[in-house]
Amino acid sequence: MDRDLHETLTAWRHHLHAHPELGRHEQATSAFVQARLAELGVPFTPGIGGHGIVATLTRGGSERSVGLRADMDALPILEANDLPYNSQTPGVMHACGHDGHTTALLGAAALLKGDPSWSGTVQLIFQPAEEGAGGAKAMLDDGILERFAMQRIFALHNWPGLEAGTVAVHRGPVMSEPGRFKITLHGKAGHGALPEQAHDPIVATGHLIVALQTIVARNVDPMESAVVSIGQVHGGTAANQIPSSVFIEGTFRTFVPAVRDRLLARLRTIADHVAATFEMTAEIEIMHGSATVNTPAEEEMAAAAGQAAGLTVRRDLKPSTTGEDFAHFLEKRPGCYIWMGNGPTAPNGELHNNRYDFNDAILPAASGWLAAVAKQALASNAP
Repeated sequence: MDRDLHETLTAWRHHLHAHPELGRHEQATSAFVQARLAELGVPFTPGIGGHGIVATLTRGGSERSVGLRADMDALPILEANDLPYNSQTPGVMHACGHDGHTTALLGAAALLKGDPSWSGTVQLIFQPAEEGAGGAKAMLDDGILERFAMQRIFALHNWPGLEAGTVAVHRGPVMSEPGRFKITLHGKAGHGALPEQAHDPIVATGHLIVALQTIVARNVDPMESAVVSIGQVHGGTAANQIPSSVFIEGTFRTFVPAVRDRLLARLRTIADHVAATFEMTAEIEIMHGSATVNTPAEEEMAAAAGQAAGLTVRRDLKPSTTGEDFAHFLEKRPGCYIWMGNGPTAPNGELHNNRYDFNDAILPAASGWLAAVAKQALASNAP
């Protein structure tokens, strides 16, 4: 990538960082991306699954096709950096690097537009609402795969702590299946001084919290991975009253459907039986997504693209228990999701931290890999 393009991309990234928008509200971000695509001479279709965009590049006579995806939304976090391009939206910031992902895909569009060496169709997918707001599903529900041909699909995520510009390709699972649960114990309210007249959901909740921690310790194969974490406990309004109900909320993470099913079966059983032990009932609500799992042929394309782009490729990193809604695309098409090294982690510079900032120095690597993996996929003989 030449210096002028890198400088342009850096300026675009800084603009996006300064003007973050939450999922389902990316109107200005989408307009900015559309304007840049128009400047590059890349045709596009807006309004896919909300504020999503699909830009299409076609060259030569090949019928092969590939999708490249980047996410656009920010997080409800108040930025604590002191940067000339700090967020101008109070309480919202690009704390996960989606500003860099969007910019990298625009860079890939520029590289592919000026490269006559490939033939086929590349779909550049600018996805809204990745951070828990269902953006991938919205695009799928809007018929993205039926409207825009793509035989396989690829994406990246910047990864703090991994050497800058390094491509990490996992075999199989990359990120876990994210899930949430809410358990409400319904008891009987009463005076705190007359506990025998009540059914105390606070005491029962204490037993429930401890019992839920046995799921991973005693019900999951030690060679598998799972997480059960409780993040909220709510109940009671007065110091001398036993409340009528208490609820807890938490998250669970798994990589394998069989482990997820076992975990959820135990969660329901434990909640019901703890409630019954204390003469009350349990109300259980569960939501879950999908694990992000690469497919073998596309893993090899991703690694080959890294080498073709002159980047270091690693195949030895463990998957993460974080989640990613790109998983929903991978349920419909073969593909690969890689991590792009963001460089050493600065103090408080982890993902979702209020001092996080995408590393502009890796934009050439990110754009270069995206363009290279598109070319690898289009040139492949894989079905």
